[in-house]
Amino acid sequence: MKPKVKDARRRGYTRVSAKHQVTLPVDALRQAGIQTGDRLRTEVRGPGEVILIRDVDPVEQFSGALPGVYPAGELDELRREWD
Repeated sequence: MKPKVKDARRRGYTRVSAKHQVTLPVDALRQAGIQTGDRLRTEVRGPGEVILIRDVDPVEQFSGALPGVYPAGELDELRREWD
């Protein structure tokens, strides 16, 4: 039996698997600033072109953006009402 040899891989290239999955090169992810756990959405630009865009959670994006809006302790009081 011949040992199985992987195809020579070219840097920056990938393939679509039988399950329609793609592994993205680490260098490309780093350059794009995409990290483990980031949510991505896809857009089709044209034939053969799919773009991945980091989906930003608006709550995460704006949480803490307005410090000092509520007097000290008011938010804690509101949270106690929820219990």
